[in-house]
Amino acid sequence: MNPDPARSSAPTLVIFCRRPAYGSGKQRIAATIGPELTFELATRLLHTTLEDAENWPGPVTIAPALRADRDWAARLMTGDHSVCPQTDGNLGERLNAVDRAIRATGVEHIIYIGSDAPLLDDAYFGRARAALQTHDVVLGAAEDGGVVLMGARRPWPELAHLPWSGNDLGERLELLCRQRGLTVKYLPARYDIDLARDLSRLHADLRTDSRPARRALYDWLAAAGFASNDVT
Repeated sequence: MNPDPARSSAPTLVIFCRRPAYGSGKQRIAATIGPELTFELATRLLHTTLEDAENWPGPVTIAPALRADRDWAARLMTGDHSVCPQTDGNLGERLNAVDRAIRATGVEHIIYIGSDAPLLDDAYFGRARAALQTHDVVLGAAEDGGVVLMGARRPWPELAHLPWSGNDLGERLELLCRQRGLTVKYLPARYDIDLARDLSRLHADLRTDSRPARRALYDWLAAAGFASNDVT
């Protein structure tokens, strides 16, 4: 069977994720809603990201936080995908290391996402892919000043020194790229799920989303007591 030219020419989607576990990840949310609900939330958020990956029109790579989770990551999707575990270091160092490893295989266009921005959709991803046809870097702005998506058709500059937990991350990342002579395209702001107060807003925003993993997340949010006041 001949490969699909559109699929083979599409950017590689790389998912930075952590295996959901009690007491690991989303600690700001866990401080409010407890470890059990946080574990369930992280699991459902990951499912929404995998739902997007299953529909991605190109290669997919999962980058688990721990090397020990390579086998877990290899089983996450029904479709073909590769696994490239993250290294040690801060997020910038880990992004640079994964980026170098993937580019060493001949890949040029790469889009990175996490697993905590469930409102991203096919239209948004399409705009990101299109942006890499005309710009070196595409950044999906986050409402808190970070980013929900970052893509590039050239290797990233060294990212270790950026304020990865700061509210000026997006601005600093854009400045760094421009200082290195890279052209940058920004996509409209979306929000990710960092705090417990985000959950009722997310429930409201998922009300008309028909994607199966989003419907499951919507129902779980209601059952867990995070329903918005919207009439469904």
